[in-house]
Amino acid sequence: MKIIIVGAGRTCNLLVASLAKRNNDITVIDMQKDLVDDLTDRYNVNGVVGSGAAKETLEKAGAAYADILIALTPVDEINLLSCMQAKSVGTLHTMARVSQPDLDEERESLEREHGIDFIFNPKYDMAEAVALSIGLPGVAKHDGVFEGFLQMVTVSITDSSPLVGKTIMEIRKEINTLFFIGTVIRDGKLFVPLGDFVIESGDVICILSSVRDMMKTLHMVGVVKHHVRDVMIAGGGITSEYLVEMLLEQKKNITLIDADIDRCREVMEKYPEVQVVYKNGELSEIMEEEGIDHMDAVVALTDSDEENLVTSLFAWSKNIPSILTEIEAPAHLKLLHRVNLDITLSSSEISVDKLIRFIHNCEASDAPNQIESYCSVSDNMAEVIQFTAGEDLKNEGVAIRDLLHVLKKGVLVATIIRNGEQIIPLGDQCIKKGDKVIIISDKKNHIENLNEIFK
Repeated sequence: MKIIIVGAGRTCNLLVASLAKRNNDITVIDMQKDLVDDLTDRYNVNGVVGSGAAKETLEKAGAAYADILIALTPVDEINLLSCMQAKSVGTLHTMARVSQPDLDEERESLEREHGIDFIFNPKYDMAEAVALSIGLPGVAKHDGVFEGFLQMVTVSITDSSPLVGKTIMEIRKEINTLFFIGTVIRDGKLFVPLGDFVIESGDVICILSSVRDMMKTLHMVGVVKHHVRDVMIAGGGITSEYLVEMLLEQKKNITLIDADIDRCREVMEKYPEVQVVYKNGELSEIMEEEGIDHMDAVVALTDSDEENLVTSLFAWSKNIPSILTEIEAPAHLKLLHRVNLDITLSSSEISVDKLIRFIHNCEASDAPNQIESYCSVSDNMAEVIQFTAGEDLKNEGVAIRDLLHVLKKGVLVATIIRNGEQIIPLGDQCIKKGDKVIIISDKKNHIENLNEIFK
């Protein structure tokens, strides 16, 4: 695909590193020549120095015949204008990053009125990743949300796991939630397991469940043992504000610490139920005073990697059950991993995952198939794909227990969405015309049409 990226910052670098391996035709645009030269020297990509909001620059970069333009500059308005200009000269798909809450609130109208295919907010995405990861231990990793409701979590199975030695069917009978074990990686090999598959220590499993039921499911399978009620957040920026709103919906007790007195006042006025603390000294001392020893989770979301690092190490020394840290510098990520802190998150990496998914979805929508949404899981060995069952649906009305005999090897039906209701297909359930169907498949199957899941 012909892909243009406007803005040569950290996210662009990570994205180029991923896309360059996939035989794409990539052009990077930036006002700073040294940033463009650095990327073109390190990767097989083209570079154009100039404003990505100018038609002349876009045309020089090949926007007239580009498949995708992704705007990643630090200025929201330039990103939006770049997408509009690119569409006007012929680019098929555009995606813009915005960070300001007021523009984020107008996302749908901007997409609709100006033909921008997708607008994403990395600060909101970071907050969502934190909210979905709070309480997860080091053996579990939040892998994302598919289509807004289906959460995916990867779990490493240890000797002490209650799942060891049990079949998938036995686990389902014991757990009273809507969940699905979609894939298992064992000794580097992918399995898409059926009911008689036995879980072993050392397996890495991908659990799929609704966002609402996921934490309950993880409790019941013994992955999560500590209920999170009291959360301390270091940093009061936009990401933290998004997170506060999400955690309040979950009925959490929140203590927020920030060094900006004016920002503290804003948060106090907007969220009176939050305990807001002004940081006017050493953060560790203030965290002690505010009862860190009694916290279930600590989240480090300041603008400084170094301060987040110190905050998390202090929380680690206090044996806090759940610690989440925003870190961008790779060297700092390595340091945190050495002390085995639970979860580190990078907004750039989260953005790249979203961008790669957008690119896959563009490829799918341009191809002659029925794919509506797509993402990779299990170390990129398996894929989760959404279809809508059309008039040509094969095996309509066949019960899932009977359908298993006609599915291709390495394919499972994970979820059926019917009239807005999620159905985990087991036993008597069946696929009907008009259903939205989410399947899991070994990538080797190359599924491009819902009927291709059958032998």
